[in-house]
Amino acid sequence: MSIERRILGRRRAEPLIGPNAVLKTVEVMEERLGQAGTAAILADAQITRLPSGEHMIPEIEALRLHRWLALHDPMGALEIAEEAGARTADYIIAHRIPRAAGWLLRRLPARAAAPLLMAAIRKHAWTFVGAGAFAPADAWHFTIDRTPARDRLPPSESLFVWYGAVFTRLYRELVAPACTCRMIAPDVPCDMTRSYAITLG
Repeated sequence: MSIERRILGRRRAEPLIGPNAVLKTVEVMEERLGQAGTAAILADAQITRLPSGEHMIPEIEALRLHRWLALHDPMGALEIAEEAGARTADYIIAHRIPRAAGWLLRRLPARAAAPLLMAAIRKHAWTFVGAGAFAPADAWHFTIDRTPARDRLPPSESLFVWYGAVFTRLYRELVAPACTCRMIAPDVPCDMTRSYAITLG
């Protein structure tokens, strides 16, 4: 075996993520920042073509998008990420969760629905956490750890806000309307691990 083939064999497969991590963020960016502002951020993020929505995309595209959004609009980035996360959850509910499962979750008591929803999320966590690690402690608490991803730079704070917003909308629509997902620790920039709690009020 050649040296080149041995090196290629040791390379990790490129981490993938669902396309709505980019598509929904860009959708909100265009509404709030306009076409020109959005185009400037996309250019800096090296995104020359938006995903079709039909396939998984390289995770690095979402990481770069959030990083450059935060650099262009530090305060607005968090609001954009929150709305984009909610819209991503809406897409998941409409297109990725079987109707029968959604019907059942909405009719179960919250304490019964939450463990079922968290189990489903855990099974498919790689589609939104990419090379990171998703670890639920129970139906109401989880952590997202980017350490395994070995990111060259810490992810933007807006990415962690996006994660929380996705969970908030999923739980509000499928478990109980009063649910809110919040980061609880360590709520500081540049940390690679975040803990979240989902509350009913």
